[in-house]
Amino acid sequence: MDRDTLLIITTAPDEAAAELIAKALIEKGGAACVNILPEMRSLYKWKGRIESGREQLLLIKARQDRYAAIEKQIEALHPYELPEIIAVSIDVGLPAYLEWVVGRMPSESQ
Repeated sequence: MDRDTLLIITTAPDEAAAELIAKALIEKGGAACVNILPEMRSLYKWKGRIESGREQLLLIKARQDRYAAIEKQIEALHPYELPEIIAVSIDVGLPAYLEWVVGRMPSESQ
């Protein structure tokens, strides 16, 4: 079976933003599951300065053909000027779980 699943990673500045994004992605059919990990500290260089902030990590499981829609939803809802949105192809995993991710969501053409 073709494993056309993705793990999409993004961060949010707080629990409210993380929950808003996660619920929207699930309700609109873009994601099968979103895990919100508790607060973490991020260090990054932004506009020439080293910045530090508290964030929450979102792990989004979805079909590859839903990536464009998910990216648009995250950008529309996200409070950051430039949100982190990274997708990693899932090549190996528990077959039943990956089938659930693929089978649970409508395809782009539906």
